[in-house]
Parts: sequence; C-alpha cells; structure tokens
Amino acid sequence: MTIRLGDTAPDFEQDSSEGTIKFHEWLGDSWGVLFSHPADYTPVCTTELGFTAKLKDEFAKRNVKAIALSVDDAESHKGWINDINETQNTTVNFPIIADQDRKVSELYGFIHPNASDTLTVRSLVIIDPNKKVRLIITYPASTGRNFHEVLRVIDSLQLTDNYKVATPANWQDGDDVVIVPSIKDEEEIKQRFPKGYKAVTPYLRLTPQPNK
Repeated sequence: MTIRLGDTAPDFEQDSSEGTIKFHEWLGDSWGVLFSHPADYTPVCTTELGFTAKLKDEFAKRNVKAIALSVDDAESHKGWINDINETQNTTVNFPIIADQDRKVSELYGFIHPNASDTLTVRSLVIIDPNKKVRLIITYPASTGRNFHEVLRVIDSLQLTDNYKVATPANWQDGDDVVIVPSIKDEEEIKQRFPKGYKAVTPYLRLTPQPNK
C-alpha cells in the first residue's frame, strides 16, 4: 500500500514499548509524527530518537504527539530505549511500535522492496487532527532526519490551515508569508491582512505573519 498526501492515515492496533496502541484513539485530537526505523540498536536512529525526546516541549506547544516504529519486538525496544537514554542524555517519552509482523509498515508503505524486503525505510509522516496525511519524507539510511525542518513544516501547516496564506522558501516562524492567489478582492485583503502587503508581482504578495 502507498499512502499519499490527503489520505486518511491508516488506523491500526499494535504492541509498543508502552503497551498496545490503538493509533487513531491514541492520537485523539492531536497532530501526530510517525517515523520508522529499520531495526533497533542502529546508530543514526539512536540519535534521532534521543533528539525527538528532547523536543517534547516543542511538540507539546504545537499539540503534536510523536510515535516511532521498528520491526523488532517491544522487549528489544525497551533495551534500546535504555541505550538511547544513556547515550543521548535524555528520557524517551513516546512509544516505539513493535512491528514484527510488518503490519503497520505495509499499511504505510514503509517497506521498499528495492531497498530491502524485510526492513523499513526511514520515513516520517505528519498527520493532522482529522487523521489526514499532510507530509511524507523518506530519508536514506545514511542521513539523519532534520527535526528542525519537521517543526518548521508543522508551524507552516498549522498557520496555513488557519489563514489564507502560504509560506515561501526557507520560511521560519515570524517571517513574512504569501497571500494565496485565490484572494483578489482588495477589501477582503484589507480585512484579512490589516498590516498591509507588498506586491512583488501581481501574484506574489508578501504580508507579515498574521498571527504575530
């Protein structure tokens, strides 16, 4: 199965380092970050899980829950978590799904046969409170994920869900944003963006971030 942007994130029930997870129920009305790992005790993933744990407050203020996945069992996960906590100077504060039967990996398309028939690729999926898939990034085994980029995308998604704007290249929270092209009426623009805007071209109009 291949998931695409806008699809409903597949629901599942699976064991984890924190017991049985019923995914949609576990997410509740939160945003979710689900990210896969090829196996326990892998070096790059160890750093990623440790860094994710350190982002707990950043995720919390954005109403985001993190959940990881690996094809090893829950007991193996618990041993790996001890290593992560010790080597990364943190405390893992989110579940790691035990996907021994590859059920979740198959649902989400995390098995890429040309890479490996048995191990998951290192994919990351952002899911909104309506359980819709909003972002999919797949990394090679040799490259650690950029979690600052994950937070940046979440900021952009949450902003653009609430305002008629888009975020330009390299945008960071607090930078100017783009007024969407579908808004053409000047009165509507004045109402929505009272701080005004700069028209670089008729279709590229920059305005201060409306929630700042």
